[in-house]
Amino acid sequence: MARPLGIIMLDTAFERPVGDVGNAGSWPFPVLYRTVSGALPRDVVDGREGGLMDAFVAAGEELIRQGAGALLTSCGFLVLRQRQLAARLSRPLATSSLLQLPQIAAMLPAGRKIGVVTYDAGSLTPAHFREAGLTETSGLPPVAGLPRGGAFHRLIEKNEPYDRPRLEAELMAVVEELVRREPAIGAILLECTNLPPFSAGIAARFGLPVFDVLTLGRWLHAGVPAG
Repeated sequence: MARPLGIIMLDTAFERPVGDVGNAGSWPFPVLYRTVSGALPRDVVDGREGGLMDAFVAAGEELIRQGAGALLTSCGFLVLRQRQLAARLSRPLATSSLLQLPQIAAMLPAGRKIGVVTYDAGSLTPAHFREAGLTETSGLPPVAGLPRGGAFHRLIEKNEPYDRPRLEAELMAVVEELVRREPAIGAILLECTNLPPFSAGIAARFGLPVFDVLTLGRWLHAGVPAG
């Protein structure tokens, strides 16, 4: 039996339904969780978590001691720390669904693009894409962000009650605007790890393949050796 997947969590308190990275029911294999105290979502999105790298490493190593064969994180913006953290951990680490971008791009038909849906478009910079493995020649993908002050931001940053219809409506409107603006989109990638509960609905509505932290985690775990 393969070892569990270890998931390093930010310090949050909001509800996490099945499909969310933080719900063990989202995964078809065992997972382990460890929270980094003080790692607040807005700080990570804004790149202010640099002083917590030792704590992230400690959380990862604790998960490894508990049996994790590979590690994931609960925020796609941590891709900025991918090389820094992976170099210090004793098992493979994937910080972000954005790491799938080069592989998705290689598989798409000519002329097709990946549309990225992110928690905060203003905070997702070219540096994040470079750390994810995109080269200057490949170009940056079109991006759409969840609205600041919207339902997702209030859920995650203010711990408001989980209102699935409102969250779904907000996300679908963002995706609809993205594909309208960029008709050459051939796949959707969700940066935010709280969006996968809606991945199947996006795929069905827009007729596009959807990739997220769950597709990344399942791929990563497929290579984990038996314990």
